[in-house]
Amino acid sequence: MMSRERYTLGTIVYDCLTVLLALIWLVPLVAAILMSLRPANEPLTQGNIFFGSHLTTSNYMAAWDVVSWHVHYLTSIIVVVGILVVQVITITLAGYAFARMKFAGKNILLAVVLLQLMIPTGVLLVQNFATIRRLGLFDTRIAMMIPYWGSAFGTLLIRQAFLGVPYELEEAARIDGANVIQLLRHIYVPVSFPAYVAFSLVSISSHWNEFFWPFIVTRSEWNRPVTVGLNLLLNASDVGALYGQQMAGTVLVIAPLVILFAFFQRQFIESYSRSGLR
Repeated sequence: MMSRERYTLGTIVYDCLTVLLALIWLVPLVAAILMSLRPANEPLTQGNIFFGSHLTTSNYMAAWDVVSWHVHYLTSIIVVVGILVVQVITITLAGYAFARMKFAGKNILLAVVLLQLMIPTGVLLVQNFATIRRLGLFDTRIAMMIPYWGSAFGTLLIRQAFLGVPYELEEAARIDGANVIQLLRHIYVPVSFPAYVAFSLVSISSHWNEFFWPFIVTRSEWNRPVTVGLNLLLNASDVGALYGQQMAGTVLVIAPLVILFAFFQRQFIESYSRSGLR
């Protein structure tokens, strides 16, 4: 009886802490939304820092007029999808090689690949920029994609997912004459679908929010994503920082990611529980 009461009390405390942490995590998002709905002509020192005299969408209309969002959204979608499609191919082949194939130096090569997780992306900016210039790809959308066509994190995630597939399934398929592509298509990829969903969410969110690399390798407005377009709001006025307008632009940038995660959060959590990554 006592152990049951302790378990119930512990569960309640755990749930309360989880809710508290979730609310803390939501504070910046809620603050950005409230400030984006605050009248632009009311200073922050007037009334509550978040709430003005009334709610208005004028900041969104002003932000939409300053930046060509439709152009930047199109560029971001093309870049994110282009990166993800190639990444899925490369991490699938690499994940299968490290999970099932036997070759000399496999563990050493895997360690070298995983070392990329510890290298900050900023360290490679100069080398990547020089490569893009030599290839004649400066100020193109493909220049923003090339450095990310391989993913050490994705390789590790898919490798772990493939290791969870019973090897007997592959043996049975090989007896029936299946080749590697057929094995991946009919066995490994369908079974590992949650891992692909999780990786897709991570890849989309990280490259959708990427700012520094697109800012360096692009100059024309047509080739710049939403994060660089958002930067235009900082110089949109000569009267000082328009916080409401900047928050409206921020909400316009992050809204697709929030919606995407809301739809696929179950698959995202499930993939990590299956793959053994913590």
